[in-house]
Amino acid sequence: MNITLPTLEWLMTWQEPLLRTGQVILIVLLAWMFQRILTRGITRLGNRYPQLPAELLMPLRGLLRWLILGSAFMLVLERLGVSAQVLWTALTGFAAVAAVAFFAIWSVLSNMFCALLIFAMGPFRIGDCVEVLESADKPGVRGRVVAINLFYTTLEDLSGDAPGAWVQIPNSLFFQKAVRRWRNGELPTPRNTEV
Repeated sequence: MNITLPTLEWLMTWQEPLLRTGQVILIVLLAWMFQRILTRGITRLGNRYPQLPAELLMPLRGLLRWLILGSAFMLVLERLGVSAQVLWTALTGFAAVAAVAFFAIWSVLSNMFCALLIFAMGPFRIGDCVEVLESADKPGVRGRVVAINLFYTTLEDLSGDAPGAWVQIPNSLFFQKAVRRWRNGELPTPRNTEV
């Protein structure tokens, strides 16, 4: 088999890109196979041990999938000439900024998420009387729900301390404390509350 000079020149010119392309394809295939093997193993583990909750196995599968895909992406970028040190510096810098930003707005996001839960689950509605209890032996804020928005639920104070005043309670508080509820906005008379 004779290799001519133009063929040899072509092979020398394209050797590096072809080699990198082959390595990238190999990384992607190995990551895909590894991810499939792990998710099948987790599924079989769940089938073999039914006492393992599906609520645990599904996020585990997703976490492993994203971990493998992220690692494969980093390896592919490294094979394409991006420095691993630059990648890790960028990744950790982004993670630090994201953590600081999340910490700064976590209470806002918590109240917004709890508002969505209030709208979706309907633990109370506008017009209901609710009481947010401080503890089992202490009365809390009691009032008639007059408005629910993304951050606060507004109650018309019925506790007797300031009748007619409005109290704004952060939505997340309804999921952190015990809440009593009376439908149709009617509070029980004092003799009905005695045990």
